[in-house]
Amino acid sequence: MKKLEVGIIGGAGYTAGELIRLLLNHPETNINFVYSTSNAGNKLYKVHQDLIGDTEIDFTSEINTDVDVLFLCLGHGNSTAFLEKTTFSDNTKIIDLSNDFRLLADKNFEGKEFIYGLPELDKESIKTAKYIANPGCFATALQLAILPLAANGLLQNDIHINAVTGATGAGTSLSTTTHFTYRDNNFSHYKAFNHQHLGEINQSVNRLQSDFNSEINFMPNRGNFSRGIFATTYTKFEGSIEEATKMYKEYYKDAAFTFVSDTDVHMKQVVNTNKCIIGLEKHGNKLLITSTIDNLLKGASGAAIQNLNLMYGFEESLGLNLKANYF
Repeated sequence: MKKLEVGIIGGAGYTAGELIRLLLNHPETNINFVYSTSNAGNKLYKVHQDLIGDTEIDFTSEINTDVDVLFLCLGHGNSTAFLEKTTFSDNTKIIDLSNDFRLLADKNFEGKEFIYGLPELDKESIKTAKYIANPGCFATALQLAILPLAANGLLQNDIHINAVTGATGAGTSLSTTTHFTYRDNNFSHYKAFNHQHLGEINQSVNRLQSDFNSEINFMPNRGNFSRGIFATTYTKFEGSIEEATKMYKEYYKDAAFTFVSDTDVHMKQVVNTNKCIIGLEKHGNKLLITSTIDNLLKGASGAAIQNLNLMYGFEESLGLNLKANYF
């Protein structure tokens, strides 16, 4: 059977690098082109140095508009601008990794309807979708922590979230807060209570629980490590820990990569994988939910491949059986 011909727009960033690595090892895909005007003519491994010995593909400034699948790995706001000036075949499926099409108000664009690509929320719609809006990294970790509660109508109070992400979450461009001298032995918060991913989180919660009108209080933090997200979420919950555990395991019983742990959760369990691992604790009348993911994989490129697998009827975990950097 012929492999899918795949194109990547914006090939020099962290998420593109991980996407290329996954596609090179995916048995059903062939990388047709990786578009980057600033790197055209250079080998992929000149930028993504972990790929040396894996591929001789060059970056290109030419676009094949007839590919089977197009991945957009562009900065937020740039996917819209790119699609406005470039027309692809009607047969080309698009998976966008920016936030341009995640919200309901933005899902329809020039005759294209983008489906929100969180498999644990809407797997059946993803299977028949032609255009996918890949979720944000924080949004993935935080939604997976609270969707079972929303699905059972149990979010009746404010939600409090503290989450930390690695330096790769800020992308490859240098700024004051991404320099080694700032990150090393340091910890800080940013965008307190108004992070851009709150829009898609609230949207999903309200879809499952239409009467939810409480606050989601989100404190995002910068960690002094490279990759991963570790989030702790708590809200009022009158049930027992046994009831909570049963509810979460039931909700995720068919999830390919989301698991509820019976022991304490830590980030090394998921770094370099497409997994989300969830831990639950009951403290008085509060339920504490710990969720952890790799921001570049389950939070970005791994989720994009998971969506590709669903769209084409492949095994959901195809090309994503990765070992964690545990030691």
